[in-house]
Amino acid sequence: MYRFLLTPRWWGINVFVLLAIPFCVFMGSWQLGRFEDRVDSHRGASEQAAQSRREAPRPLAELLPVNKATAGRQTTATGTYGAQLLVPGRELDGKRGFYVLTLLRTGDGKALPVVRGWLPGAADRAKAPAPPAGQVTVTGALQASENPGENGVSAAGGLPAGQTAAISAASLVNLVPYDVHDAWVTLNEGDSGMRAVPAAATPDTGLDLKAFQNLGYTGEWFVFAGFVVFMWFRLLRREIESARDAELGLPPDDGEHAASGTPSGASTTTGV
Repeated sequence: MYRFLLTPRWWGINVFVLLAIPFCVFMGSWQLGRFEDRVDSHRGASEQAAQSRREAPRPLAELLPVNKATAGRQTTATGTYGAQLLVPGRELDGKRGFYVLTLLRTGDGKALPVVRGWLPGAADRAKAPAPPAGQVTVTGALQASENPGENGVSAAGGLPAGQTAAISAASLVNLVPYDVHDAWVTLNEGDSGMRAVPAAATPDTGLDLKAFQNLGYTGEWFVFAGFVVFMWFRLLRREIESARDAELGLPPDDGEHAASGTPSGASTTTGV
C-alpha cells in the first residue's frame, strides 16, 4: 500500500519537506535571536545611561565619533553660541512642543548642535530664549545624529526658515554657515527656564517596532514549518485512501458522481 512513496512524485515531495522544515526552523531561530539581541541591547543601553549619569563628563573629542559605546555618555565642550534653530513636533511627557537648538562654535573648527531645552506649543522663535553671550561651557548627554523617519523623527519638508526636522550634520549643512559635528548634545539642565530633554535611546537598541517585528517573524516561520508537516500528512492520507480504493476495485472519487447525484459504482442505464 505504501509503495507509492517510492515514486518520483513522492521522492520530490519528501525531499521538499526534508529541506523546508529545517529551513523554517533555522529562520525562526534566527529571527528569535535577533529579538533577543535587541532585548539585550535595550538592557545594556539602559544600564549604560544610568552609569553615564554617575560618571564625570569627558571632553567631546574623546567621545567622537558617536557609536553605541559612547552614545548617552556625559560630555563637556566650551565655545560660543551661534545660530539658533527650532525643532518642531517633539513630545515630552505626552505634550507636544519643540526643541531649542543652538550651535556651539568650538575651537576645533566645527559647531556642536546643543539642545538647550524644550518648550510646549507650536514652534515660535519669539518664545525661544536667546543664548548666553560670550564663552560658555556646556555639559550634557552625547547623542547620535537623527535620521528622518526613525525614533519618531518627522521627515516633513517645507519647514519655515529657522527650523529643522532632524538634528544631524546632513540636515544642518544647508541651514548654518559652518561645518557641524555629526552628533549633538542635550543639556542636563534646561537653559533659561526651559525643560531639559532626556537623552534619546541609541538607534537599534530599543524595544521598538522592529524588535517586535522580529518576534512576529519568529512565529510565522514556525507556523510555516507546522503547515509543511500538516500538508505532508494530508497528502499521505489521501494517497493511502486512493490506493485502498484501487485495491477494492472502486473508481477514484473525482467528484463527478457527487456532482451528478449518482452513487459511486451505480449504473446509469435505465430500463426500457
